[in-house]
Amino acid sequence: MIALRPLTGAALAGALDGLAALRIEVFRAWPYLYDGDRAYERGYLAGYADTPDAILAGAWDGDRLVGAATGMPLSAHHAAAPGGDWPAGAPPQEQVFYCAESVLLPEYRGRGIGHMFFDHRESHARRAGYRWSCFAAVIRPQAHPMRPPDYRPLDPFWRKRGYAPLGGAVERFSWTDLGEAEESVKELQIWLKQL
Repeated sequence: MIALRPLTGAALAGALDGLAALRIEVFRAWPYLYDGDRAYERGYLAGYADTPDAILAGAWDGDRLVGAATGMPLSAHHAAAPGGDWPAGAPPQEQVFYCAESVLLPEYRGRGIGHMFFDHRESHARRAGYRWSCFAAVIRPQAHPMRPPDYRPLDPFWRKRGYAPLGGAVERFSWTDLGEAEESVKELQIWLKQL
């Protein structure tokens, strides 16, 4: 039986090592192709422990963390606002809650856990007073040589949840892809939803 628990504060901080290992494992697959390591993960995830309104929605199979979704205020996300374009006319970033990564081991997919991840983060954001929710989706070319032949985009899932691409909002994040020696910049499309 899978137990889903939202964590904040000290409980969230205590789960970050497990989240780091899970991110490294899951993000090796398409479209992230992330060749991560523990040192990078520690630096990236440290902000969640110190950020008011941050959340980790974790899925446990017994004592094992098998999935997790994180979020924090967009204005607090260290890699979000400065790395890309926030279009004129978009909601003020201070009113937007950023749904960061959602990672789930493949054998646990198709059970509605992804919806529960969004439910927990969106409810948390509403309670904290945010009016909008967003996330960033990796942009990869259709003809990328590592794209699996059976890949199904998640766009229909996101649209069903009420998200839509925010025109002109492309963020830039850097990480090392599988097979690369150094980090390179990736573009991610921002999707937005009113809460």
